[in-house]
Amino acid sequence: MRITVFGSGYVGLVTGVCLAEVGNHVVCVDVDERKTTILCQGESPIYEPGLESLLKSNLASGRIQFTCDTEMAVKHGEIQCIAVGTPPDEDGSADLQYVLQVAQSIGQYMDDYKIIMDKSTVPVGTADKVAAKVAETLAARGGQFEYDVVSNPEFLKEGAAIEDFMKPDRIVVGTNSERAADVMRELYLPFNRNHDRLIIMDIRSAELTKYAANAMLATKISFMNEMANIAEQVGADIENVRIGIGSDPRIGFHFIYPGAGFGGSCFPKDVKALTKIAEDVNVEPKVLKAVQQVNDLQRQSLFTKVQKHFNGELQGKRFALWGLAFKPNTDDMREAPSRNLMEALWEQGAIVQAYDPEAMEEAGHIYGERDDLQLCDTPEATLQDAEALIIITEWRMFRSPDFDVIKQKLKQAVIFDGRNLYEPLKMKAHGFSYYAIGRGDSLVL
Repeated sequence: MRITVFGSGYVGLVTGVCLAEVGNHVVCVDVDERKTTILCQGESPIYEPGLESLLKSNLASGRIQFTCDTEMAVKHGEIQCIAVGTPPDEDGSADLQYVLQVAQSIGQYMDDYKIIMDKSTVPVGTADKVAAKVAETLAARGGQFEYDVVSNPEFLKEGAAIEDFMKPDRIVVGTNSERAADVMRELYLPFNRNHDRLIIMDIRSAELTKYAANAMLATKISFMNEMANIAEQVGADIENVRIGIGSDPRIGFHFIYPGAGFGGSCFPKDVKALTKIAEDVNVEPKVLKAVQQVNDLQRQSLFTKVQKHFNGELQGKRFALWGLAFKPNTDDMREAPSRNLMEALWEQGAIVQAYDPEAMEEAGHIYGERDDLQLCDTPEATLQDAEALIIITEWRMFRSPDFDVIKQKLKQAVIFDGRNLYEPLKMKAHGFSYYAIGRGDSLVL
């Protein structure tokens, strides 16, 4: 099949590469010439396990190409996939300017039937706006070509996006056109062979499904963080509670890990956008607002523990920070809790010595050169002359460190664990003052 993908960001690039991998001819179009040049050389601008190798192999086979030529791209694909950004406006709503710009480009250059597939996370009713923009553009040029707009939200987890796309747990397609539905069935047949994962529904339900899914997962995280805060005050261990409730199959173990708050490009943005959608139709989103409020507070939790331990005297103190990305297996620092922590420490005059396996370059892009941030080559290097170690991203390499080395290098034997990686009693045996999330606020020596 001939497919055009607008946008070579996270969703667009993964979508394009995976569709090419099963034999389609994919053209990815982007306005960023530098990014397009990098991609044409087989280099991925983002870190995602397995992505770059698939990119290289499909470039070599000629099944995928990258371009800034919008006209060529529109004329190439029967399916036009919109995977551009929908950043939040000041009121929290999703900004659709880039989506509608793509719709206009499609209307300007299309010369036969097109299926316009909304892959971007968009508010309910966006398909109608896309259809209207295409119709308006066609009318202005005197064109009369047929097209269908479908909603096909993505459910990719950063760090496991290739696996999620190639072996999806569900494929949601919103359309009112049987012609478009048949094409979408054909498109996803290679990913749907074991059993039928395709769920076809009306367009507005598909648009809402994406927001509802992310809001539900965010709700589980905020709920567990609230339980962790209660556990600290009553002397309970939230990790025991987690196991106790996760054993109930109605609850399950997914997304019930307490921590330093959720971040990334999806959950914070989508909760705000869904809140705005609800308010616009006069529905008071009490649960959604609570989810956001709990998360905003939780992102300050580690700093509060640090400040309390050091009696508010942080000026000139150095802190080792393990983890910068908002989650493991990505270099994404959008809305990362590490940013809240570092910026709060800097406001108090502290110095951060940080390490992350993948997000060091991204941290440099965000913060540039500054005297109070040192990006270190190894986790051990962050410990030199540091008052304490703070862990904020649960990379696998942080799970079993040499605690004797940590204790030897730190000025004080103090660990603030924002992901509950270690057992408090073991930390006590090693001689650490250990602060975790929801574990009775710990064993302080």
